[in-house]
Amino acid sequence: MNAHDWVQEKDNLNLKMLDVRDASDYLEGHISGSINISLGRLPYVWQHDLFPDDKVLILSKNWYQSNKAARILRKYGFHSLFTMQGNVWSALSCFHKKPAKEGGYCGHRFNH
Repeated sequence: MNAHDWVQEKDNLNLKMLDVRDASDYLEGHISGSINISLGRLPYVWQHDLFPDDKVLILSKNWYQSNKAARILRKYGFHSLFTMQGNVWSALSCFHKKPAKEGGYCGHRFNH
């Protein structure tokens, strides 16, 4: 699913958005409604906001961070984990400012 389609369907997908960037990066800009648990804290505090049967969209700076977060969560029994290809943060405006009728396309896709 590309980011533009996700904007249209996000309320129906019932995904928790987990932002694993550092708190300072999160405060500079994040997707509204996302949960910030930095990668280093994830193994210790995930249970405050997440449950193993949740569908989780992992938001990070790069593929390495997303992959590491997915490995950590799989270790605790998570099975429905998703990431987006490409740089989510360069397309942040797509999440907030481009309704479908404007025809914007960010070019990101979900991976499972």
